[in-house]
Amino acid sequence: MRAAVLHSAAGSLLLTTLAAVPAHGTPGGPGSAEARGTAVAAERAAAAGVDFGACPKAEGLPARVRCGTVTVPLDYAHPDGESLRLTVSRLPATREDPGGGGREVPRQGALLYNPGGPGGSGLYFPLVGMVPEWKRIAAAYDLVGYAPRGVAPSAPLSCQDPGDFFKGPRPAPTRPSEAYKKERAAEAEAYARGCAERAGDALRHYHSLNNARDLEVVRAALGERRLTFMGASYGTYLGALYAELFPARVRRMVFDSVVNPDPGQVWYRNNLDQSEAFEDRWDDFKEWIAEHDAVYGLGDTPREVQNSYEEASARLAVEPAGGTVGPAQLQGAFLKAGYYDDYWPHRAQALSAYLNGDPQPLIDQAGTRTEEGAAGAENANAVYTAVECNDAPWPTDFAVWDRDNTRLARRAPFETWDNVWTNLPCAYWRAPRQTPLDVRTAPGELPPTLILAAERDAATPYEGALELRRRVAGSVLVTERDAGSHGVGGGANACVNGHLEAYLLEGRLPARDASCAPRPEPEPRTPAEPEAAAPEAAAPAA
Repeated sequence: MRAAVLHSAAGSLLLTTLAAVPAHGTPGGPGSAEARGTAVAAERAAAAGVDFGACPKAEGLPARVRCGTVTVPLDYAHPDGESLRLTVSRLPATREDPGGGGREVPRQGALLYNPGGPGGSGLYFPLVGMVPEWKRIAAAYDLVGYAPRGVAPSAPLSCQDPGDFFKGPRPAPTRPSEAYKKERAAEAEAYARGCAERAGDALRHYHSLNNARDLEVVRAALGERRLTFMGASYGTYLGALYAELFPARVRRMVFDSVVNPDPGQVWYRNNLDQSEAFEDRWDDFKEWIAEHDAVYGLGDTPREVQNSYEEASARLAVEPAGGTVGPAQLQGAFLKAGYYDDYWPHRAQALSAYLNGDPQPLIDQAGTRTEEGAAGAENANAVYTAVECNDAPWPTDFAVWDRDNTRLARRAPFETWDNVWTNLPCAYWRAPRQTPLDVRTAPGELPPTLILAAERDAATPYEGALELRRRVAGSVLVTERDAGSHGVGGGANACVNGHLEAYLLEGRLPARDASCAPRPEPEPRTPAEPEAAAPEAAAPAA
């Protein structure tokens, strides 16, 4: 996700004062209209429950996973006004001992999950119960996912025709001209206008504080006295807001790959620092490719690998691969490799094949998506944009963006300007802004919580985990050292998974912050080997 933080001496020079923007304040404290509305909505949801049945066909979920809906207010200050229906998915606890002992595992309730974004859908989360790493947790918990407000099929938001969302091929200048900046600024303004026109006055209600309130209503609808929650990426920010607003409702909470919750970082400064972090991650990837020059032939030093990448980008600028893959599509495909190591062999092989006369692997990995895929991506981007633009003040003068990112791009050219174009609609946003909540919990206010982080994660850099650790009393941080894959819980690191299971199943945490050795680096892949499925980022951010 795009909202993340990395503090550095260089990065601190970029932190400019944000332009004054109208803010709505931070409604929702005890006694507020929003707090009263949340209590009303939760009481109603508890009475109604969730009528689980077949999932929407469009989601393609197996019959074992059941779906239902939970009604939430559009505006929590007016719980009797317009409402939304959030789609929820569930795989009941198996109660089966994965060790084969034959004993019945006690059920511990529902584990609710948010995958991040903002704009990511968690409806597929229950499927992890079929993965070996999750069997013990799936035995004890109902695995519950949901599509947050605005995410299809939960009253989906849209800001433009999905057919216009993927514009390819496109350039990806690391030193954009003034003319190109004006072109992209005009596009961002048009996109913001499209969001306002399509959503109308409802647009203002798509923000993180309401997402946290929705989480409280879903908890009540599931019949859970207290919430057991795991959030990844943006989901950690959602969890932090929930913990601040509803501390007495928290049972156990896992923050995996942490967004920095410092109000001064949300969201403009987070994105500046994320761009800097992706430069380091790009360097990691180039070093890995160089180590496997015998397989890929892209150079045996990071500089030579960079030259190979730039050669491909220059060729694509002249003649896009398949008529759809230009420099921007190349950059977007390689950006995903910054999220997940699993992409490294596939992207390196595609680049090698392209430079040796075979563009098809690159077309397959970076080309235009299907109509169905475009609709989903446009919806995810609309929600991402609405939530981040509504959440906090942003600079409204493009000169501020230009100054900060021109400086940053001198050191971190790989992702900086792409990140600008993604978030620039917030400069022209028409809805009122919220003021970010200052998350701070006192000792004893929350039960112990678990924080997971990879030390070289670029999407949500490590400083975010340290900041949350400082702010949430009683939390314990488990670090995957010298690793950079985004989202570490329930993945390839058995040490991390041991801490996750101990906490969720027994409520047990290390006595102090702990660390795990990194997962093995991916093995290089030759063209003759089949391509394994690699994880996809949930949204433009994360």
